[in-house]
Amino acid sequence: MSEEPEIAERKMRFLFALRQRGVTDPRVLEAMERIDRGEFVRGHFEDRAYDDTPLPIPCGQTISQPSVVGLMTQALDVGPRDKVLEIGTGSGYQAAILSLLCRRVYTLDRHRRLVTEAEAIFRHFGLSNITAMVADGSRGLPEQAPFDRIMVTAAAEDPPGPLLAQLKIGGIMVVPVGQSDAVQTLIRVRRTETAFEYDELRQVRFVPLVEGLGHT
Repeated sequence: MSEEPEIAERKMRFLFALRQRGVTDPRVLEAMERIDRGEFVRGHFEDRAYDDTPLPIPCGQTISQPSVVGLMTQALDVGPRDKVLEIGTGSGYQAAILSLLCRRVYTLDRHRRLVTEAEAIFRHFGLSNITAMVADGSRGLPEQAPFDRIMVTAAAEDPPGPLLAQLKIGGIMVVPVGQSDAVQTLIRVRRTETAFEYDELRQVRFVPLVEGLGHT
């Protein structure tokens, strides 16, 4: 009987840590409260599900640090009628949070195992507005473009041209960029009628954006 209050307290500390680190948008905080990160962390790292740290998942990928997930989601400024493209499904955690904030999420990953496992969690949560696909994320999803918002959860040397082309005028993309694992910058891109406007948000560390499909 002692486990449930303990979990509730850990979740409360989890949300408090998010606020401390700058996640202040009430809709984002509500979504992160509803989507239990513990459902996305399995095996040796289950007891660290509510820590503000990235954790390993299969296929050599990671589930991002919760505060970074919150800050990226906040920077994306998602509206309830938006169609969102996510590059890098991973555990499915980010897509699940986005799904509570927008009309539809298309999420792509190069690893079939990750997409299959994420789809099972989406069904568990009853999230019917997510379409998960095995695909080369660097190419985006041109058949569903343009997108109101694009979230990239892997680092590229520059914002990928195919993804910029699939961003609606007035749309926003959030993407980590950098030429090494050690130094990456989170960038927010806004598309105007005539140009792309860039804002640097913070330093981050993400796995690289890799072209092609994975072997798992």
